[in-house]
Amino acid sequence: MGPAQEFKANKSTIIESYQKHATDCGSTAVQVALLTNHILALSEHLKANKKDNHLRHSLLKKVGRRRRLLKYLKHNDFDVFTDIAKRLDIKTHSIH
Repeated sequence: MGPAQEFKANKSTIIESYQKHATDCGSTAVQVALLTNHILALSEHLKANKKDNHLRHSLLKKVGRRRRLLKYLKHNDFDVFTDIAKRLDIKTHSIH
């Protein structure tokens, strides 16, 4: 199973565990959780396929997007930021 299939298989469970209310599927916390799941799947794929530069570029774009979302959370809703960082085990020392 490739990274895309792994991501799609876990998407609904991730949304359910991080949503704020029943119809929430796009809040910042949900987006960060989905990006983290996708980043982990892409990282596993890159370990086996070291020369896949197209995927490496995609991974770096996703990491940058997650970093921007975390920066937004840190400045606007610090409680949610700390909760997400702990639950997803994200290192936050580089988020300013």
